[in-house]
Amino acid sequence: MDISLEGVAPLTHSGLIRAEGEDAAKFLHGQLTNDFSLLGLSEARLAGFCNAKGRLQASFIGFKRSHTDILLLCSADLLATTCKRLGMFVLRAKVKLVDASDDFVVYGLAGSAVAEATKHMTDYKTTVWAKFDVAGISLINLYPADGVVRALWVAPVGTPAPTGAAMTPEQWAWGEVRSGIATVTQPIFEALVPQMLNYESVGGVNFKKGCYPGQEVVARSQFRGTLKRRAYLAHSEASLKAGDELFAPDDASQPCGLVVQSAAAPDGGFDAIVSMQISAFEAGGVRSLQADGPLLALSAAPYPLLADI
Repeated sequence: MDISLEGVAPLTHSGLIRAEGEDAAKFLHGQLTNDFSLLGLSEARLAGFCNAKGRLQASFIGFKRSHTDILLLCSADLLATTCKRLGMFVLRAKVKLVDASDDFVVYGLAGSAVAEATKHMTDYKTTVWAKFDVAGISLINLYPADGVVRALWVAPVGTPAPTGAAMTPEQWAWGEVRSGIATVTQPIFEALVPQMLNYESVGGVNFKKGCYPGQEVVARSQFRGTLKRRAYLAHSEASLKAGDELFAPDDASQPCGLVVQSAAAPDGGFDAIVSMQISAFEAGGVRSLQADGPLLALSAAPYPLLADI
């Protein structure tokens, strides 16, 4: 399969929730793992939406189109459920939540396509999660994949597509895996706390903000040394898909982790983001599906963890 990290890909697997109203930022601040009260117009936020036990029900890349208009990019397969769940907490807040997926187009840009999109932006910086607006288009810097710069491009429907070589959604999906930044999808719904995806190390959790659903569990995991699982990269010659269980060689009775996100690798097999016990990663010999299943080649996430910084 021809997979390269270069060009422009339509992100049809993603959807957008729109939070609009004078209380939009305040409302999201009270529901998500990151700080939306201080969210500026020149930045985006990675954030999670947790249940009361701190388990992730969805993840977002959120940004403001104006001070009263916020877009949340999430996995399309969780959008309807997430919008409904968030809506249960609106109460008297002056905010309206709607599925805005049909109102905007979303593309992923990689390599020279990012340079092309930003060539006339005199204020452009490569900082991760920085956001830039021009002619109604929002461009958000993402974590790189194998050193290749990447960005999100979001604009109202009818806006001409960004310039660049065509890249398939499958190519983009492989870059997403290689970046090590996981998106919560239906197969891992309520399976993991944010730190099990390394979210605290990539700007996805603010430990200084106020309460949100699951906040006590998330904070306890961070500050009481109870975190036993982390996210890593994995490769297998066999198929991998989100939700597949992983097994360590010394315990066939229960899984040591699961596949979070996967994509076909350019040289064959599959690459994945996996969340698993730290001890199992260090010991090696981890296999997918069952104790004698396909062997995984594991590697650390491609960014420093908070404890290492």
